[in-house]
Formats: sequence, structure tokens, C-alpha cells
Amino acid sequence: MASGFYALFDDIATILDDVASMSKDVATITKVAGKKTSGILGDDLAVNAEKASGFASTRELPILWSIAKGSFLNKLIILPLIFLLSAFSPWIIAPLLLIGGTYLAYEGAEKIFGFFFHRSTAKSKNTEVVKTKEELLIYEKKKVKSAIFVDFILSIEIIIIALSTVLEESLQTQIVVVSFIAIVATIGVYSLVALIVRLDDFGFKLIKLNKHKEKSIIKSFGHFLVNLLPYVIKSLNVIGTIAMLLVAGGIYFHQIEFIHELFHSMPELLSTFIIGLVVGAIVLAIILPITVRVKKIKK
Repeated sequence: MASGFYALFDDIATILDDVASMSKDVATITKVAGKKTSGILGDDLAVNAEKASGFASTRELPILWSIAKGSFLNKLIILPLIFLLSAFSPWIIAPLLLIGGTYLAYEGAEKIFGFFFHRSTAKSKNTEVVKTKEELLIYEKKKVKSAIFVDFILSIEIIIIALSTVLEESLQTQIVVVSFIAIVATIGVYSLVALIVRLDDFGFKLIKLNKHKEKSIIKSFGHFLVNLLPYVIKSLNVIGTIAMLLVAGGIYFHQIEFIHELFHSMPELLSTFIIGLVVGAIVLAIILPITVRVKKIKK
């Protein structure tokens, strides 16, 4: 998934080579920044695919559009603030990266913990039936707000990681490269999510077109697409969890010297995953008892 995003940025950055308003150096920097942020985009895709699925087919795209608009608004808020920090307080970028990395590690560890210890609870939540139109609207608003909040955190990480590759460049170059990455990332992610959540509808249309034929390759392909979607969503959740831990571990690996020295002899992919998992487990061990206590007090 990450390699796909890298290829996307690579192709677009190649086109930039022919655009007079941007120099070859800026295009090269953009490709490097795109490669750095591609890992976290896999998680962004997985999260948004999960958030936009599970609705009636007529509601999936409107809900996805609401989340996408929220994502663009997130970028409009985050980008100026990050550029101001880069211009006047560049020292704060590294701590912000570590804070974001800690959150991503916690999210990844929490998903793994939930998979092994709270599967029955998750299943019971997923089987809840929304009965009235009002309940449906409330449910949709909650999912959209949740998706936009998660997107806000991921957007900060994407923007800061992209910015970290151009900190030595001029402010003008930083604005061009990072803004470009933010816009392309948003369009790319939500376009792919739209295609994913409509897989089953496309499959149903193929089945409908060939409903009078008992045996048809197109009809069989339609059934394949309908049956494929749940597995795609599940696989994206797994990929997203791994991506969160890898990105978080990579931030710690590159930002903290003693951790880099401790793991430098190991393959970077393995070391970043272990670091992300360990950081996430530590944060989870601290937060979990607090959340359990809060729930008991509320009851």
C-alpha cells in the first residue's frame, strides 16, 4: 500500500519537472517528501475506508464527501500553524513528531490489544441495529466526527513528516512542497476510499446485468467483488495497524539518538516495528487502567 502511494507521488513529481513554475530541485524534494509520508498514508487509507463503510450504498459517498471536506479543513488549519512554527520555532517540530508518534503507537497497540482481548465486545457493537431515521443521522454524525478527528491527527503527522524533509530549505520551498503533499495525499486517499467502498455496488450491478444467465464470467466476477469487500476492509485494518506502528517506530528511531544506536544493527523495518510496538504497549499500559477507572466511575 505504501509503495503505491510512493509511486503516485513519484509520477506526479515527475510531471512537475516540466512545470516552469517549479525547479527540478523542488520536484526532487517533493518526491523525497512523498516517499517519507507514504507509510502513514496507508494507515490514513485504512482508517477512512473503515469509517466510510457499513452504511447504506446511497449514503457511503455523501458520508465520505463530508469526511473529505473535514480533511481539507484540517489541512487549512494545520498548514499555516506548522509553517509559522517552522519559521519562528523550528525546535518544536521534533517534539511534535514524537508526540504524534506516541499517539500512533498507542492506537496501533490498542487495536492489537482489542483484537486479542475484546473481540466479542467489538462484534456485539457491530451488530447493533439503527432503527429510526434520527438514530441513523446521529450514528452517521458520530462516525464522521470520529473520522475527521483521526484525520486531524494523521494530517499533523503527514505534514510534519513532509516538513522534516525540507527544514533546511527556504520557507517558500517548504510551503510549496508540504502544501502539495497535503493536497495530493487528501485527494489520493479519499479517491481510493471511494473506489473501495463502492466495490460491492459495482459487483451488484454486474450481477444484475447478467441475472438471466445462470453461468456468466461477468456475473461470477460480480459475486467475487461483493464477497471481496469485507476482506479488503479487514486487510486494510491490518495494514493500517502495522503502518501506524512502523511510522511511530520510525519517528523514534530517527529522532532519539540512543534508540537509533540500540537498533542500528537490525533491519530498519523490523526495528521500527518493534520500537513502535514497545512504545505503544507502554502508553497503553499507562492509559488502560485510567480508562477502566473512568468507566467504572461513570457507571
